[in-house]
Parts: sequence; structure tokens; C-alpha cells
Amino acid sequence: MPTYALGGVRRRPAHLWRPWLPVAVGLAALVVPSFTGLWQTAWNTEENGHGPIILLVFLWLMWQKRDVLLHDDTVVNASWRSERVTGWLAVGLSLPVFVVGRSQGIDTLEVAALIPLLAGTVLLMRGWSSLRALWFPLLFLLFLVPLPGLVVEAATGALKQEVSRVVESVLYLLGYPVARNGVVLTIGHYQLLVADACSGLNSMFSLSALGLLYLYQMNTRSRIHVALMLAAILPIAFVANVVRVMALVLITWRFGDETGQGFAHSAAGMVLFLVALLMLLGLDSALRSGGELLRRWRRA
Repeated sequence: MPTYALGGVRRRPAHLWRPWLPVAVGLAALVVPSFTGLWQTAWNTEENGHGPIILLVFLWLMWQKRDVLLHDDTVVNASWRSERVTGWLAVGLSLPVFVVGRSQGIDTLEVAALIPLLAGTVLLMRGWSSLRALWFPLLFLLFLVPLPGLVVEAATGALKQEVSRVVESVLYLLGYPVARNGVVLTIGHYQLLVADACSGLNSMFSLSALGLLYLYQMNTRSRIHVALMLAAILPIAFVANVVRVMALVLITWRFGDETGQGFAHSAAGMVLFLVALLMLLGLDSALRSGGELLRRWRRA
């Protein structure tokens, strides 16, 4: 794609940007009020506090792929009609869903509809090749969709029960005076409720996004490697959350309720993320080392 140097800065021809200007204005008119509303509501909750980060990463990924959107080699060929039909179909079906979600305050529908809307727009403007090149940024945008309340409640309840059970079992085996009643852990004369924030659902969601982004940036070609990494993300997040809850229980038992529910409670979130990240990187390193050993063995 031709570029021109003006004052030492390389710039693309203006005609490559012009077709996107009305599209950008139209999309901005749709999404800016939505994101403003999310900033004031869903993104202020623990369940969806990762929303702004996901949006920034999506914009960064799209900026990396901007040449895909600005190429000028679009050719009218046999697939031209299918591109237009599929693109308009995606836009036509997603807009009513977006309107319903926006007007009725259903964040899940409102945000989810943006993905096929953007995909259809790319298809109309630049065709299948550009849409295929942008598959990961559009897939990553799924992490921006707030989970329905019923799904959050069901998953949170089940995870709290399991986390409480595992924490009790491990601490009991280690010789600590711990007992459990539902999601209430008793250690010594302290009783600790495993709250929704300690269920691990948020960390599973965030670590899944981080894991996918890591695999994409590392450009791992082994399908087995990628499959094992993806399969390990949720178990790693669960184990890291168990470590977090165990740490809070022991800190409370040793230093008192004020310490356990104060700075230590906030710091435990960082510990959770660090533990999960180190486990993920460790698994990736082990798989790469194993793959290299396997290749050497085959060459021998």
C-alpha cells in the first residue's frame, strides 16, 4: 500500500481514510452512549470491572491491524455478492438486537450485538479477507459482553461451594482447626463467609481473556500446545482462587479479623493474579520445552 513522507512522517493516501469517515461517525453515534452507560453501571461492578481494559485491548488490536482496513486492492469478483449479502444480513440482524438491548437496558444484548455489527461492517467495506484477518480482535470482544445475571448467580453459587470445600479439605489435611457449614468457614473462633467476590468467576473470566491474548501474541503454531493451554486456563484460575481464600483464612486466624479483611484482603487479589499468571507461564514454558525435546528425539 503506498505511503507518502511529509516532514519525515509516513502517511497513507487520504482516499484510503475517506470511506471510513461516515462509517466511523455512525458507529461512534451508536457505541459512545452505550459505553458511557456501561461506565456508569456494569463497569462499576466487580463482575464487569474488566470491561474498560478489554475495550482498550480491542482498540489496540484493531490499531495493529489498521492496514487491513485501509488497503485499496479490493477487487470485484465472484464472492462480491456473497460479501454484500452476508454483510448486510449481519448488520440488519444485529441492529434490532442492539436497539432492544439499548432501549430495555439489557447490557448483554446491547454489547453482544456490536460484534456481528462490526463484522458485517468490515465485510461490507473490505470483504472476507479483511474479516478473516480481524478474527481475533472480534473474538476478543466477547469478553466485553456482560454475563446475564442468572448465569452469574448460578456459576457463583456453585463455585463458592466448591472453593469452600477444597479450602476446608486442604487446611484440615495440613492440621488446621477448620470446619465448614455451606460457604462459611470456621477456624478457631473466627467465622469467614466465602462471598461472591471470592468465588473465582471474575478471575476465570479475566484469566481466560489474558490467556487468549497471550497465545495470540506468541503466535503458537502447535495445535496441541494451544489446546492444552486453553484447557488449563479455568483450572489454573480455580486453583489460584483457592490459594487466595486459603491465604485470607490463615491471615485472619493468625493476625485477626481486622488484618484479614483490611489490606490483606485487597492484596490477595494481586496475589491471585500473580499466582495464576505464573502458573500459566510455567505451563507454557513446560510445553515448549517438551515440544523441543520431542523434536530433538525425532531427529535423532
